[in-house]
Amino acid sequence: MTFVIAMTATAVLAFGAGFLLPWWGVALAAGLVAYVVKQRPMMSAGAAFLGVSLLWIAHATWIDAANQHLLSRRVATLLPLDGSSAALIIVTGLAGGIVGAMSGMTGALLRNLRPGSAHVS
Repeated sequence: MTFVIAMTATAVLAFGAGFLLPWWGVALAAGLVAYVVKQRPMMSAGAAFLGVSLLWIAHATWIDAANQHLLSRRVATLLPLDGSSAALIIVTGLAGGIVGAMSGMTGALLRNLRPGSAHVS
């Protein structure tokens, strides 16, 4: 249950951070949620990966649909994706998910470094 809570909180906080901070605001959001919600480091990384990845996929799909896939097809042509806008959206989600996972694991490990904290490995 804490996995779903951490994943949802990461997505919501990362969405809000997107209004105030550049793209790396999702890393701060994922790290903060992982620090506050007590989970093992790998579980925190997984929750952050899914939260940020799903958020970025949804946001990229929304933007892509708004401009009839014009920009994404052109960018996907520049990359080795054969002009596939769906592949570009998945790559975008993976990139965001990796940033979230690394930040989530960092937040969980920082929590374990606190003096007097119970070690949850």
